Amino acid sequence: MNRSRATLGEVAGRAGVSPMTASYTYNRPERVSEEARAKVLAAAAELGYAGPDAKARSLRRGSSRTVGVVLGEQLSYAFEDPGAAAFLSGVARVCAAAGYGVTILPITGAADDARRIHETSADGFIVWTTVDGDPVLSAVVASGRPGVVHGGPATEGLALVGIDDAAAARQVGLVAFAGARRPAVLSFPLDRRRIAGVVRGPATTAARVPFPVTRDRLRGYRTAARARGHSWSDVVVSVCARNDADEAERAARSLLSGPHRPDAIAAMGDELAGGVMRAARTLGVRVPQDLAVTGWDDSRRARELKLTTVAQSLAEQGAACADFVLGAEPARDFSAAWTVVERGSTAANAARRPRT
Repeated sequence: MNRSRATLGEVAGRAGVSPMTASYTYNRPERVSEEARAKVLAAAAELGYAGPDAKARSLRRGSSRTVGVVLGEQLSYAFEDPGAAAFLSGVARVCAAAGYGVTILPITGAADDARRIHETSADGFIVWTTVDGDPVLSAVVASGRPGVVHGGPATEGLALVGIDDAAAARQVGLVAFAGARRPAVLSFPLDRRRIAGVVRGPATTAARVPFPVTRDRLRGYRTAARARGHSWSDVVVSVCARNDADEAERAARSLLSGPHRPDAIAAMGDELAGGVMRAARTLGVRVPQDLAVTGWDDSRRARELKLTTVAQSLAEQGAACADFVLGAEPARDFSAAWTVVERGSTAANAARRPRT
């Protein structure tokens, strides 16, 4: 095959490995087994693929040697939120190894967001999860530079990196809600207005939740609740404006002090789950005997709290996003690995309560 037509994605397909494994063979060989490396190099030789070249990395337009990270939050979020910090560390690691810098572009839904994309000289863009129909996505596509979205929404012309949030939420929800009589969810914001408050399941329908990650996790929790014998209309969803333990603690105190105290809370982040556990201690609610708690991300905090959680590597997902941008590969979807880690915040409940 002519080298000008061969891509790293075709090499991955011929070798029978993931696009990330093929990319790591060239950019981060220490992360690839000898067997996988041999398969990739053999496939590359068959296809006439000589590896990423400098012209591809300059993206045909003169390189600024920077990657733009479009962050749908205030700039401080990049340093204060553990998940965002982990993701950006993965981006930075790949960029540093390639001699690239990172430019963070905070966006808030303002009218000039798209213009800021056009005016930025970055060689490519990584978009942290944003809302459906965000004009920034169209602006990245129109720029003609490589772009990838982390967490969604899926956008034609851009790659997509992330886990199957609905499947992961279903799995951790089944653990959280095992034997529960009054399950609840502690949710990320539903939309850009970031309105905190308590709603019922039906208020979280897809049409009302433009953040794909929040929407998919709610969908997974809904499936789990139904599998455990609960109507979604009876499940309380407490929405937090930010991924903040203090806010989560206040929300959980309100839930746990009410007349219909939940006996299981599935939180969309380890920080939120940590706030729930603080509230439970203050109120004398035992975890897990009286309250099952689950989180998300398997952060250091989750391990300290012995928290059942969804384990994923946001750092590796950040690295995968940077690999896509710097490799100038055709847009494709990449599903990252995840697993549910069961620890003491649900273990006693799971053993004591019958699973339906």
